[in-house]
Amino acid sequence: MAQHPPPHWQPISKLPLITAAIDGLLEGAEEQYQLLQQAQPKPYVLDDDTVGRVITVFAEQRDDLWLYEEQLRRWAGQEFTEAQRREVGRVTGRLERLRQVIAAILELADELKGGTIERVLAKDDAELGLEFLLRHLSGHDPLE
Repeated sequence: MAQHPPPHWQPISKLPLITAAIDGLLEGAEEQYQLLQQAQPKPYVLDDDTVGRVITVFAEQRDDLWLYEEQLRRWAGQEFTEAQRREVGRVTGRLERLRQVIAAILELADELKGGTIERVLAKDDAELGLEFLLRHLSGHDPLE
């Protein structure tokens, strides 16, 4: 595991920078989650590399959230304006939402990796035929 230098904690004057970073990460995570939800009924539109990259990127983001949490915790013990206090509270809530969305992305990506195009192509004809018939009989058209 690579050794990282210790974090450089920011003064409260950098609150807009931290806020923009967290808001941007949350916006990107919510977009990615929506895209994965669209692929859920047809995971074969995804390939192993795409799903693997999603897992890698969002696992790294999840593992780095402690930096933002610690920065906000450090600010919470300081004196600052009412507007800054409200913004720290708002962004703390957004950070918690980001943690939830990332967890949902990782869970969904883990589910989707079992049905990627490579996984479908690796199945033999009999297995694919049986799956098709089972889906067809259940009323779910696999080609939708």
